Amino acid sequence: MTEFTDRIILVTGAGGGIGGATVRHLVAAGATVLAAGRDAESVAAISAETGAEPVVFDLESEDEIRAAIEGRDIYGVVNCGGWGGEIATPMETDIDVFDKVMRINARGSLLVTKYASREMIRVGKGGAIVNVSSQASLVALTGHISYGSSKAALDNITRVSALELGGYGIRVNSVNPTVVMTPMSAWYWGRPDIEGPFLEAMPLHKWATEDDIAAPIVFLLGDGAGMISGVSLPIDGGYSSR
Repeated sequence: MTEFTDRIILVTGAGGGIGGATVRHLVAAGATVLAAGRDAESVAAISAETGAEPVVFDLESEDEIRAAIEGRDIYGVVNCGGWGGEIATPMETDIDVFDKVMRINARGSLLVTKYASREMIRVGKGGAIVNVSSQASLVALTGHISYGSSKAALDNITRVSALELGGYGIRVNSVNPTVVMTPMSAWYWGRPDIEGPFLEAMPLHKWATEDDIAAPIVFLLGDGAGMISGVSLPIDGGYSSR
């Protein structure tokens, strides 16, 4: 028997890189994983690969989130679903994009926490929530006015949730990753004028891998992190320590 046997853990954004890696790590640790995405196609591959149960809801829809979560005996949550929005200055930002980034990254994660925590309290066995935030909430990054603001809001959701849910034995933490170099991020972070100076400023001088993020998430969900709550954990190669 492994640590997560008989524990149901919901992972949003399960069709993405970090979300998918987290599903793999949790399944390997014995968890029963609910792999959530905006549509069935987005989570079909990770569900087929791991045996995780696909769950479909839009992070912008409270009704869909409620319907997907209510009545499930959830032990843990990984709020990994999110949207990057745009690269823009405060002078040029599209406020409609800002609003959508906030709706998905902050409001959406809060809604998942709202309904999942109710079920966790009902089950009465405690549990853990990990919010996937960003180094962009800890330090100012050029062009990240919308994304960084949404993740800063998510970090506050983490702290307040840790305060409110601690009495039920539910721990809430954030991980704050640096860039994971994927085809989706390479269009910006892979540019020589961006990548070079950024990696030079990072003490470890390398991009994170998906597994670099998934492993600490699983640790924070587990019993070994039983006294850790309300923390925003940088996984950024030392960048935010400068």
